[in-house]
Amino acid sequence: MVRVTYSEGVRDATPRRHVGEGRKYFFFEKKKQKTFALWCPRQRAKVFGFFFSKKNGFLFLLTPDITPLMSPMTDLRGVGAAVGALLARVTGGTRVLDLLFHVPESFVDRRARPTIRGAVRGQVATLAVEVVRHEAPAREKQPWRVVVTDGTGFAELVFFKPQRAQALVPGTKLLVSGKLESFGDRLTIPHPDHIVPAGQPERIPALEPVWPLTAGLFPSQIRAAMVQALALIPSLPEWHDPALMRREQWPGFAEALRALHTPVDYPAPKHRARLAYDELLAHQVAMAWVRHREKKRPGRSLTGTGVLRAEALRRFGHELTRSQVGALAEIDADMAGPGRMLRLLQGDVGSGKTLVAAMAMLRAVESGAQAALMAPTETLARQHYRTLEAICPVPVALLVGAVKGAARRSVLLGLAAGRVGIVVGTHALFQEGVTYKDLGLAVIDEQHRFGVDQRLSMGGKGAAADVLVMTATPIPRTLLLTQWGEMAVSRLLEKPAGRTPIKTTLHSLSQIGEVVEAMARALDRGERIFWVCPMVSESEVLDVAAAEDRYVTLRRRFGNRVGIAHGQQDSAVREASLAAFARGETQLLVATTVIEVGVDVPEASVMVVDHADRFGLAQLHQLRGRVGRGAAASFCLLLHDDGLSETARRRLVLLRDTDDGFAIADEDFRIRGGGDMLGKRQSGQPGWRLADPVEHEGLLHMASKDAAVLLQKDPKLESLRGEAVRVLLRLFERGAAVRTLHAG
Repeated sequence: MVRVTYSEGVRDATPRRHVGEGRKYFFFEKKKQKTFALWCPRQRAKVFGFFFSKKNGFLFLLTPDITPLMSPMTDLRGVGAAVGALLARVTGGTRVLDLLFHVPESFVDRRARPTIRGAVRGQVATLAVEVVRHEAPAREKQPWRVVVTDGTGFAELVFFKPQRAQALVPGTKLLVSGKLESFGDRLTIPHPDHIVPAGQPERIPALEPVWPLTAGLFPSQIRAAMVQALALIPSLPEWHDPALMRREQWPGFAEALRALHTPVDYPAPKHRARLAYDELLAHQVAMAWVRHREKKRPGRSLTGTGVLRAEALRRFGHELTRSQVGALAEIDADMAGPGRMLRLLQGDVGSGKTLVAAMAMLRAVESGAQAALMAPTETLARQHYRTLEAICPVPVALLVGAVKGAARRSVLLGLAAGRVGIVVGTHALFQEGVTYKDLGLAVIDEQHRFGVDQRLSMGGKGAAADVLVMTATPIPRTLLLTQWGEMAVSRLLEKPAGRTPIKTTLHSLSQIGEVVEAMARALDRGERIFWVCPMVSESEVLDVAAAEDRYVTLRRRFGNRVGIAHGQQDSAVREASLAAFARGETQLLVATTVIEVGVDVPEASVMVVDHADRFGLAQLHQLRGRVGRGAAASFCLLLHDDGLSETARRRLVLLRDTDDGFAIADEDFRIRGGGDMLGKRQSGQPGWRLADPVEHEGLLHMASKDAAVLLQKDPKLESLRGEAVRVLLRLFERGAAVRTLHAG
């Protein structure tokens, strides 16, 4: 019996039928065409939608009350402020749900119950014993020993904290669990994991999860909190397709969590796969929803005339590659269409992305609109400005932090009046005080992986502005789905003719003297050299090369021919150092990764990377791309630690043997992880709690297709499955992100 409220009053009603095991769907006969509301207190659920049935009634879907899962972990018994802070540190959040998503990394099997005589050393086991006597240590730092027996032999419990040992009274019968070891001919259990009265075996988990911990946090604290958290999981509607559930033989959401956190037996792969797919589907639905909504937003048709493009290509002096022609065709189709373009242009180092972006911006200008190109750094913005100024037959403006006073006011007035057709800059382009008369295209050079919301907001200066994002790092398909799922993708798979091959070699740091002498010969031939270090100054923690220290050493050897550039310098000093190197006033530039992008010196033909094993493969590939831009033969020397691990050597050998950025990026992703999906970290896989995009790559592609089909059939998520998927989005904090992106 549930209570139904409608416009003519309140009455009790009995559902005609209950639809779906474990689902709270109720069907009521329709008495009149009235508005219904429903409350079911026993199910702790509210109605969030009702659906007209062709069988003369209404079908209600009750949404589960997930408020307890969203409440602070400190609401759980035994979790005070101190323990709550430790749990938050290790789980990455403060909610009960964050605790539930803190899955074990392994399990300890305590089901073995041997006798002392039959015990196997090195095994984790649980013994039923009786305390015989205590053996106090002869000296202060020796352990305290408690002798126990089970009638088949004797063993010793070894304690380094006497308080725990002294609590064990001779004659007491106990269950003791821990790793069995030997001391001489005696069986020992050093510092037992569990000691409980013999009559309380349930207090020792047969299969104990091993959760990641932090200093001051103990497994027993997580276990006690986890049991309470599991009890708070409400009955949830199933958001996965029934056919998929049957095919994969997946358990329910709550069952999968219980199998991991309170296992009776080792969890089957299906339990973890189910939860991984939950997270992947939530992400893919959110991304697909963003893309769907953005494509639906009113855009404008930018067709262009081709006149400005033709002149730009004449000034450039080379034909477009087949990849560039193909990418431009996709971009042109988007810009000509009625919807808003949201496209990623990805390509390897030197594949010609800037030229493609220039053609797109000129199309916008030909159509009477404006275009803006935003770069993450002032150095890169200036490089783009120089490139565009050289080939574009229309004025190009620069707007960065260093542009001040009258020059800045002139650019701002030109943008507002429409006199400036193309502008290049940093974040300053989209600050509150910058107004565009008619922004038609926003191009974002995506070197630092802005988040989804940042990518979409770039077009906010123009209500219908198209958005084109560029990235110089080739992206494997898995990473495209996890980080860029809301965008259409164009790829540049070939490089323009004339790029000089780069020979890459590996050198141990013990050979640095020989490397320096080789650089001396190169300098005498007039060549220019980048020498990249992983740090700015000497570290007390890491024994790695620092730019300032290396600069001092090399300047002592080569004098004024050596310059330095790093991120901690004043921008004017750094720009002056880079300019001096570009002009040839210095020949050897010691730098950090500030030269990874935005530095274009065709005369530079040698790249030396200090401690190359400290860099990511994709980053090394980017650094290598700073040379090979001129006619001279080019070289990249990777200096590495003498004692390389096998994994590190495999990474560097791959870089030595191939210049295929896509193969390198894919290997880098699999070794180091893909980076923070919505942030700026360049390695690791933060943001994923239950899924591993590498291990679950097949599930990721499946979720991508599933999300696309779901939103094609139900773009507003109003069907029964759609409403259930809304619950999934709330659990994984995707629903709020989507609403925020499209607020207003």
